[in-house]
Amino acid sequence: MSPTGAAVRTGVRRGVIELRNTFTNGQDLWNYFFPTFVLLVAMFFMRGATVPGTQFSLGARTLPSALGMGLAFGGMLVLAQQLVVEREDGTLLRAKATPNGMLGYLVGKITLMSAVALVSMLVQLVPALFFLDGLRVTSPAAWFTLAWVAVLGLVATLPMGAVVGSLIENPRNLGLVMLPTMGLVALSGIFYPINSYPGWLQAVAQVFPIYWLGLGMRSALLPDGMAAVELGGSWRHLETLGVLGLWAVLGLVLAPIVLRRMARRESGSRVAARRERAMQRVA
Repeated sequence: MSPTGAAVRTGVRRGVIELRNTFTNGQDLWNYFFPTFVLLVAMFFMRGATVPGTQFSLGARTLPSALGMGLAFGGMLVLAQQLVVEREDGTLLRAKATPNGMLGYLVGKITLMSAVALVSMLVQLVPALFFLDGLRVTSPAAWFTLAWVAVLGLVATLPMGAVVGSLIENPRNLGLVMLPTMGLVALSGIFYPINSYPGWLQAVAQVFPIYWLGLGMRSALLPDGMAAVELGGSWRHLETLGVLGLWAVLGLVLAPIVLRRMARRESGSRVAARRERAMQRVA
């Protein structure tokens, strides 16, 4: 087996081990699934409201949007957070010290985050089916669309999460990423259609993958008639494929470059200095 193939295999094995540890750790389960519970509660209380101009439940319209948002958050923010924390505690330095260790580390994280994101989707989708009506869950075409949007969305967001995590040294600076991301969620039509927004805000929302992940999920699970309340009056599958594909290519090109540069700068003295600063913050 080639060194690269061995690193990928080791990375997948590492990801499976981390996944097992995650699902047996109460704190990790709380961190991953409490936001899902909050969204389910919100959609339960939204089920009686309707999308403007229709009789369709606003809660049912929000569910697929929230699934797309969860993929974006897991891909970009959670992976970035893990990279920053494990850069500070020396995990990345240990990975760097082994042959093709950074590749194996990245493959492991992608395996872990992809599995967690998909499980989170199911945890949110299955209970919602008991109190939300009108979702297309019996159509094979709906599940096919859900699958390709989810896979492409992960490919579009996970490498960018690795880029963001590589650029941030201090975990306290993660808030600088969280705030703009929450702003994008508000702009991206996750909880309410953006047709009434000014044109320039609509344009900003459509640059980033959060909007397209939400739109793609809605196209999978909502009736065809609900496309009328979307921009352009259609689900725009080709545009979804194109924008998410562009983000995937951008991330796959940038992530290895940024990760290699970050790994070259890592040293025992830098890790020790970060640990000392962390201890001073705690004290």
